[in-house]
Amino acid sequence: MNPLFLLWNRVVRALEVFTLSLFGALVVVVLWGVISRYLPGIRPSDWTEEIAIYLLMWISLLGAALTYRHYGHLGVDYFVGKLDASAQKWVAVIVELATLSFTLFALVYGGGRLVGETLSTNQLTPFLQIKVGYLYAAVPICGLFMTGFAIEHLVRPNVAAATHSPKEG
Repeated sequence: MNPLFLLWNRVVRALEVFTLSLFGALVVVVLWGVISRYLPGIRPSDWTEEIAIYLLMWISLLGAALTYRHYGHLGVDYFVGKLDASAQKWVAVIVELATLSFTLFALVYGGGRLVGETLSTNQLTPFLQIKVGYLYAAVPICGLFMTGFAIEHLVRPNVAAATHSPKEG
């Protein structure tokens, strides 16, 4: 196997572990928020809601990228399924190119501008006092991964699909 693909798979594995870690942190933070509000003698933690919101944002964006890699995203494939195999391949390439264009322009470029402009305002979160721009970095990071996954789908369409379980029904 190509060393570049091995490196890419390690990076993707790190993304999976990071996303799962964020999810574990979300569970702990929300649980603590509930406990601190309802157990007597414990001062309610206002910061838990803020952290939970940002963790959910990061998990959603990174999870969407990972789902896209494994072809788990929504798709309207009824009409594509009616086409012959050659036409289906062309439609798949067109869809990947459209996704690649969107992720590069909207998520990477637009998200990068969002982060830069927000950082320049020095806007801070209410409780944690973290620069909001750092929290918005999930958008271009998601875009970079989705761009990589779109390229992966174009270059090696069956590799990512091999880890995807076939649809039932």
